[in-house]
Amino acid sequence: MPLRQFKNPHTLRQATARSLIYATGLTLLLVWTTCILPRRGPSSFTAQELPASLLHQQQHPNRGQNEDNDVDLSSARAPFISWPLRRVCAESTYVPGLVFVCDNNSGGPGNIRNYILTCIRYAIDAGATGLVLPRIRARSVSNLDNLFRESRPFGYMFDEAHFRAAIEGACPRITVYSDIEHVPGARQKARREGRNIENIVERVTPKHFGGSRAGCDQRDPNRYTDQFGAAFRGWIRSSAAERGWAPADDVENPRLIRLSWGVLWDWPVYRDGPEFAATFGGLLKVRDDILDIADQLVALMRVIATSKKGTEAAAGQSFLGIHLRTESDALSQWPSYENQTKNYLREAANQGYQGRVAYLASGNQTEAEKLAREALKTLELDMRTKYDLLENSEEELGKLKELSWDQQALVDFVVLLNCDYFTGVSPSSFSINVALKRHLKEEGLNTRPWKVGGHGDGRSWLVGRVDRYWEDWLFMSDGMWP
Repeated sequence: MPLRQFKNPHTLRQATARSLIYATGLTLLLVWTTCILPRRGPSSFTAQELPASLLHQQQHPNRGQNEDNDVDLSSARAPFISWPLRRVCAESTYVPGLVFVCDNNSGGPGNIRNYILTCIRYAIDAGATGLVLPRIRARSVSNLDNLFRESRPFGYMFDEAHFRAAIEGACPRITVYSDIEHVPGARQKARREGRNIENIVERVTPKHFGGSRAGCDQRDPNRYTDQFGAAFRGWIRSSAAERGWAPADDVENPRLIRLSWGVLWDWPVYRDGPEFAATFGGLLKVRDDILDIADQLVALMRVIATSKKGTEAAAGQSFLGIHLRTESDALSQWPSYENQTKNYLREAANQGYQGRVAYLASGNQTEAEKLAREALKTLELDMRTKYDLLENSEEELGKLKELSWDQQALVDFVVLLNCDYFTGVSPSSFSINVALKRHLKEEGLNTRPWKVGGHGDGRSWLVGRVDRYWEDWLFMSDGMWP
């Protein structure tokens, strides 16, 4: 890179001073790495021995930045930028007593996160004045295919205080209720109708309002979101009249709405503009204890990376991130283990990670170990999992093991957001969510849509077919909130 031409000696002296400071800092890091750290393998460092500066960098990615355009929206710790949501909420036509229940979710973190966000987006357009704090369906511990085992509170995955504050700040006319029984008038309505309170919740399918896409695959995104709000409110009024119920805007006679299962990819996320698409997902902040574990893992990976030989493309603290999706609940038509790993190793070589280190996220321990052996043999690529990194820290490893399978997946999710290059698989919603979130780093609020197929965006690349919109699940990229 050519040196900038400075116009006066004062500026030159400033630049020289900055260069000396940078060089001194780099020298101190190398001295610390080679001389001060204990003489043992990098993987044996514990969280307590990590330099405070690395953890601080992970936990405060935007410290000192005041403008929205400077916020790193790819970070799981990014502050919530509320004005795009505030603008959308200000445009809504509100219906007192209309409350949405966004708990008909299932699957891994990518699916659950997207269902809740899509449901809330529909609720805003419908004119809801209330949301029941979403609950989360957890999968069976013994059978990963069983996605409907039990219901867990919102805090199972996400930060409740952050969510409530974000909704209150951006959409002050929407109240978040702890559960259905706290909705004003709900118990009285159930008593009048002689029904269990859960049975007064009405289930609707959003695509039934606003228009028809006859002949299209049922997974087609909703092409009538612009008409949804008015059509839905019209149905609220007409159905109340037909049933002899109180007016739709009667707070003491609430209408509780639960969307049908499977609407999670309905809403074309860029319909409200790039700034809304880039920030709306910030409503669901991963809970702090999971973020803390992930931050320690990232810092450990960077320490290990500094002990590896560098290449022209990858050096210093740079590490690769890989998502291997071969667990028992993976669909048979998805890319196989052989297909994924062959492409991952090829891309690792293309990106200059020979002889370096990679973070491997996988729920299949057997195949993760198999891939790690192949990577070491063919590329001298040192692959580490979250368990590998914490094996010498009994306390931190214990915290990790206390988390459920999907909670541990959130740990992987956050680590992969921080790697320097990511390879995953389509149509895994987890991989796609990681890639889309990482895509926000360069352009922030002005981020353009991820380009499906090809060579990614320079930060992420996904294995998988892209020539069949429905069969290859490409619709997910149109309906996933970063």
